[in-house]
Amino acid sequence: MPYPRLRPVRHARPAAALALVAALAGVGLGPAATPAAAANIPVGSGSYSDTRPAGTSGPTTNTGTPVTPKVTSAAKGKPVPTNDWWSSLAFQRYGDNPYSTPMYGHPLTYQAVSGGLEVGYPTTSAVVGDGRQYEYAHKRDLTLGLSGLNSADTKADAWSDWTVTPYWSDGSRTLRTTIGHGLPYVYAKGSGGNAQITTAGAPSVFADQGNVLGVTIAGHHYALFAPTGSDWTVSGSTITAGLGAKDYFSLAVLPSTDVLATYKKYAYSFVTGSKASWSSTAGSVKANYTLTTQAQEGSETGTLQALYRHQWLHTSDALTSYTYKSPRGTMKVREGTSFTTAQKSSSVLPALPKSSGVDRARLKTYLDDVANASDPFSGATDTYWTGKALGRLAQLVPVAEQIGETGTRDKLLGLIKGRLQEWFTAGGASEFSYDKDWKTLTGYPASYGSDTELNDHHFHYSYYVYAAAIVAQYDQAWAADSAWGGMVKTLIKDAANPARGDSAFPFLRGFDVYAGHSWASGHQGFAAGNNQESSSESTNLSAALVLWGSATGNAELRDLGAYLLTTESEAIAQYWFDADEQVFPAGFGHDTAGMVWGSGAAYATWWTANPEEIHGINALPITGGSLHLAGHKAAIRRNLAEMVRENGGPAAEWRDILWEFESLADPAAAKSKWDAGNAGYTPEQGESKAHTYHWINTLDTLGAPDTTVTGDIPTSAVFAKGTTRTYAAHNFGASPRTVTFSDGKTLTVPARSTATGTGTGGGDPDPDPPRGNVFQLRTGGTLTTASGATSGSDTLASAGGANHDGTPHQPQVYEAKAVNGTLASGKSTTFRLQVDAGTAVGLGQQARISYDLTGDGTFERTETYQYFATDPVNGWEAYSEGRGLKSATGQLGDLKNGTVRLEVWSAIGNAPAKLRTGTADSTLTIPFG
Repeated sequence: MPYPRLRPVRHARPAAALALVAALAGVGLGPAATPAAAANIPVGSGSYSDTRPAGTSGPTTNTGTPVTPKVTSAAKGKPVPTNDWWSSLAFQRYGDNPYSTPMYGHPLTYQAVSGGLEVGYPTTSAVVGDGRQYEYAHKRDLTLGLSGLNSADTKADAWSDWTVTPYWSDGSRTLRTTIGHGLPYVYAKGSGGNAQITTAGAPSVFADQGNVLGVTIAGHHYALFAPTGSDWTVSGSTITAGLGAKDYFSLAVLPSTDVLATYKKYAYSFVTGSKASWSSTAGSVKANYTLTTQAQEGSETGTLQALYRHQWLHTSDALTSYTYKSPRGTMKVREGTSFTTAQKSSSVLPALPKSSGVDRARLKTYLDDVANASDPFSGATDTYWTGKALGRLAQLVPVAEQIGETGTRDKLLGLIKGRLQEWFTAGGASEFSYDKDWKTLTGYPASYGSDTELNDHHFHYSYYVYAAAIVAQYDQAWAADSAWGGMVKTLIKDAANPARGDSAFPFLRGFDVYAGHSWASGHQGFAAGNNQESSSESTNLSAALVLWGSATGNAELRDLGAYLLTTESEAIAQYWFDADEQVFPAGFGHDTAGMVWGSGAAYATWWTANPEEIHGINALPITGGSLHLAGHKAAIRRNLAEMVRENGGPAAEWRDILWEFESLADPAAAKSKWDAGNAGYTPEQGESKAHTYHWINTLDTLGAPDTTVTGDIPTSAVFAKGTTRTYAAHNFGASPRTVTFSDGKTLTVPARSTATGTGTGGGDPDPDPPRGNVFQLRTGGTLTTASGATSGSDTLASAGGANHDGTPHQPQVYEAKAVNGTLASGKSTTFRLQVDAGTAVGLGQQARISYDLTGDGTFERTETYQYFATDPVNGWEAYSEGRGLKSATGQLGDLKNGTVRLEVWSAIGNAPAKLRTGTADSTLTIPFG
């Protein structure tokens, strides 16, 4: 059934086609070409058109009237970042609203109106739609403007990675404000009138310092800042201040009234821009988020910014005690202009590796059903359904090769190439066309508003890039810029352009770097802000970038894909699946969301209320880029249990998608369902029995993905079954390479192939949230209150003859997260760790326990214990807290979504030792109820 996505896109003639192609070439994403003003623009062997096909449409209002970007002269001609949290400023979806719809920057919300900028801080959620949606809807606390301002419209004047500057003018007065994600401030520049704040109700003044005024409105505390020498005057619900010879003023929402002095310190340090940068190395993705500022008075250039949950979970930068409420859970405040996050890289494979669990003859039968179908594309004509068909075929190419069916492999490759080349050549029944006004490339026939609303380009094009990446794996000549790779890169430029300052396409059209995920609507024309339903089709593009970049040697695109996938993976876990159960409000009553909105989330899809689709739309397509979902196995179990409850029984329509999803947490359970039900179902339209059979039986053999261990290339993954880990990696290079995993395992991978190897480890890398205060150690770095694992061991590296007493040296690290508990009076940390030095003489093992009381990355209490001297006799010995405390820093307090960390290392000696895991004989007991 079709998925009625609600989003847009438009088309006209680029004034200078040569300049466009040159711009594409200049950032390394497209080949230089030599067209003049031509109808078709050649790109390698392909082409796109510079005019829409006859009878088609570009961006329009909701009544079908064509629209162009609503920007000032200063921004005219710059690519507008559609599909953003503020896009309604520039895309006028409704003819009677030339300002904006509500915009959700968090913690503040905004809406442009004729008199200026409405500002709100929603702190109470409402559950609506028969309990199927929660929202922190925009509700005006005040309007920031100028006295007398009555603008006919609001335009976008400037923007950066997560900030925007709306502009108002009525001929006598002009106003510019700068707003953004995570900004507790609104910065204003105005002329022609006094600064004016109009409140929704009578304000209560809690501080009056002349040019600094503290007011409470509807229970929310705001500080107003005018230039030094000015004075705020309160008259009913109107607050004004003369600006004199100055043109600036600002306001801030305060966490409490007693922080006014801190917020005043940074009130005149105006944010002027925002920028994200990233790197992907050795199995880790690091990102830096930086604000630029300018002092309006004084010399202070620092600021305060609020981090979303997916950010503060992964930063070690210091955070203040200030917090805000938001639809994404608690936001935590950092004092400074930048912060850095670091995460383990999400894995991507072209396909699951070969395993003994797959019967070759049975798989060949399933493959033949697809390859020999009378219409392998199932009648698809538009961009979305063609993309899904391409994705279905592409997933089977490496699967066919695994069982030696090279003829089937090549037939599938031929089908994919043929259809891609049709779309990549202008003038036929299907083509891509460039719109110079909106700086976008749209596929025609379009679907689900990809033309009129600029919706879903990242969804649709993800399948094309993924399919092209599979082709590139086998045919590098086809993927060359001079052949068909140039058109692939042009699609990438439209959906996920990594280049700022590009004149042809906006920077990362669909991906919101600060929100941590993509948006689907091109115009953001909803009261609830922007939205995204199928987060998994968004990560399909990210995974495709990893594969395409790896296959073509383009490190920029490979690392972009790694950053997008790893970042959005955490956002999906927190905001779609509520993995830590810390985001969804208590009254929502659901364990998953089908759609995330600026104002909240909904247990819904755009086209149906069927629970199978609500739960499945954020899993499909299941590919080698879906492995990141296994990082939160407990959330998968809760998700699927809810689906069964809501569905009144097991899945029927999308059973294959949901079986594959379940196999990421419980492969044996998924296989039992496949075994019982595979004979009588119709595959989901992007799936095939060949792929589902291969996926489920491979994971049943290898075990679920173990996301606690990463390889030093993005195209590597680890699977765990019992105590056995299987390490897999694909090498796209022309020479063999050795892949090193974070647990020390190495794997030599021949050129242009996938290799696997096994090692010791395993256990559930994502147990249910801790309950109780006695933790067992699990190989892979987990502390868990669960029991029943197989006993194993980890190696403590040799101290190398040096003295590491009190200082961790290559420690084994074990953590429990999302721990809640009340500090028990009179109790202290205890532990019993089984260690063994074998027959080695003179070894000593040491332990350190650290407590992060709030899970914000800062450890408030650290306890280091005296080391334990092991004997040179084979057999386990018990190391306990009875050895005595060597040192301690900080104080214990209650754990609120906190983190407990155990580190164990060799303090002395010249040989490695063993630490026992997976048993009640090695435990850590924390002093909490």
